[in-house]
Amino acid sequence: MIAQGQTLPAGQLAQLTAEGVVNHDVQALFANKKVVLFAVPGAFTPTCSVSHLPGYVVLADELKAKGVDLIACVSVNDAFVMKAWGDAQNASEILMLADGDGSFTKALGLTMETGAFGGLRSQRYAMVVDNGVVSLLNVEAPKSFEVSKAEVILAAL
Repeated sequence: MIAQGQTLPAGQLAQLTAEGVVNHDVQALFANKKVVLFAVPGAFTPTCSVSHLPGYVVLADELKAKGVDLIACVSVNDAFVMKAWGDAQNASEILMLADGDGSFTKALGLTMETGAFGGLRSQRYAMVVDNGVVSLLNVEAPKSFEVSKAEVILAAL
């Protein structure tokens, strides 16, 4: 599993824009920026939709006031689902990124197998990335939602 002090692995994450699907190079996207990256097991799922993403939507301005350049949400879903979920949650301040095949999540070492629920998914986590280097990493215990909340990340900045 990736750890604090390590550089993010190479990878691609997709975003659906008005021009179509854009594949972002992770290292280029996070270069020269302070980024809060949080991951959810699935778009439109209960904890993710009721608490996790909404917390970052509500606190986006406060996070940015603490020097965060970009807030990004990633899930092992496709770019179309991530765009629809972001729209449904009024998450215009959050970059909604898809890890369609789970390759970025695998490279981080943060996968979990959910079986018939959805197969390979991401563990729930939040990290702060400074110029591509992880400066804070909070990974949730299974079925927990405590350390990756927006309030916790805001307090740590």
